[in-house]
Amino acid sequence: MESFWEKELKEHKEFEKIKNNLNVSVCIIGGGIMGLTTAYYLSKKVSVAVVEKDRLCSGTSGRTTGKITSQHGVFYNYLIESKGKEFAQKYLEANEQAISNIEKIIQETKGNCDFEREDSYVFTRQETLVDKIKKEQASIDKIEKDKSEFIKQIPLPLEIAGAVKFKNQAQFHPIKYAYTLAEKIMDNNGRIFENSKVEKIKRENGKYVVFVNRNKITADYVVIATRYPIVNVPGYHFLKMYQSTSYAIVADVKKELFDGMYINLEVPNISFRTIKDGDKRLLLAVGFDYKTGTDELRDGYQRLETVVRKMYPDAEVLYKWSAEDCISLDKIPYIGELSTIKPNMYLATGFNKWGMTSSNIAANIIADEILGNENKYKEVFKSTRLEPIKNRQEVGNMLKEVNKSLIVSRFKIPKSELKDVKIGEGKIINIDNRKIGVYKAQTGEIYKVKPYCTHLGCELHFNNVDKTWECPCHGSKFTYDGKSIEVPSNKDLKIK
Repeated sequence: MESFWEKELKEHKEFEKIKNNLNVSVCIIGGGIMGLTTAYYLSKKVSVAVVEKDRLCSGTSGRTTGKITSQHGVFYNYLIESKGKEFAQKYLEANEQAISNIEKIIQETKGNCDFEREDSYVFTRQETLVDKIKKEQASIDKIEKDKSEFIKQIPLPLEIAGAVKFKNQAQFHPIKYAYTLAEKIMDNNGRIFENSKVEKIKRENGKYVVFVNRNKITADYVVIATRYPIVNVPGYHFLKMYQSTSYAIVADVKKELFDGMYINLEVPNISFRTIKDGDKRLLLAVGFDYKTGTDELRDGYQRLETVVRKMYPDAEVLYKWSAEDCISLDKIPYIGELSTIKPNMYLATGFNKWGMTSSNIAANIIADEILGNENKYKEVFKSTRLEPIKNRQEVGNMLKEVNKSLIVSRFKIPKSELKDVKIGEGKIINIDNRKIGVYKAQTGEIYKVKPYCTHLGCELHFNNVDKTWECPCHGSKFTYDGKSIEVPSNKDLKIK
């Protein structure tokens, strides 16, 4: 489903597909906010090419909340306790600098990005959680006095028990911002290619060769900006994080809306902000997230509508969509080298749902590394840091052996096995110890897929809300008929 932001894509002509071999200093894989920001900084100094398999910001960047904030839930008390005060202070400084950097880019480029400075709030409606809110506010005070305050009322039309207010944060229109960056990249003689899918990356004669649409980009440096890395080894980031899917709705509430940006402390988390739509203000609500590929949640859209209509009974829902994010095990993004044994290849991932701010941090760290500049925040987000892997059961699922002998297109499913598959439903059927994923379309047509992820072979789960096959290990997603739509998988499922 198209997001509110993605309608902006219709206002812009598509960039060309790559059609010839190319030599550049830096090849950036991924045309979201992080990839474009990195290209924006680097294109001032070196030759750059950005390759995107679809349209710019067609992934998470086009389905974000558009919040630009240093307040990442209740987080700074955790950082101080787990990493120390100095670490927490640098994390806050890096994020505050990123907000200023984005504002500066918009001012210098005169971009019309609906950028607005707003206060940000984390609130709770439960008295039992007020102490946690107060402890967070006290922790922030230890890092930067007067940055935050504890309050008991907020502009959102809800009764609350308490909130921590973060001053002078921001919000914007992510795709308008993306095209502001793209225009400047082109002005700096950078290259941008859409509908250009990376097939593989090789190291040859001290350079990288990126194979795209049967063409080659030869580069000194490669930056992987695909949200989830499309390179598994070395780095092994697939053992260090998982993916989470959230639902979003935009509604016309028929009333004057609030100032500020909000997220609750309780689970499930629900985020609120307003967005400009011409002369009107609309409400954006995002939440009810679940670990991708599991059956933890049913119909997040309806749940969001229920929450919004409790506040605004006359609300009319105009847009619905879902978005996927990478969650790192220690809640800190991985930014920098892919691996110490893979020189000149960089990545940024694990933004933990705060990618608008983190993308600017990442772009600055990686650009500084490539240009030979020192960046004082790089150790905070060091991508090669070692963290414990997840539970044994999940690792076993990640590395499970897949039955390679099943050729779905030649295997007939008895009609008796399909009688329990409902219209618009996907299901895995086990026949003689061989598994087939089937989906029954509204027309009654049956689509068959091999129900194992083309990334590392995990068994897939069907999401009956979004009509997608999803990987519970690393979050790859496929359409009901097998097309790869979300990384880390870059290959379609075998289908009839």
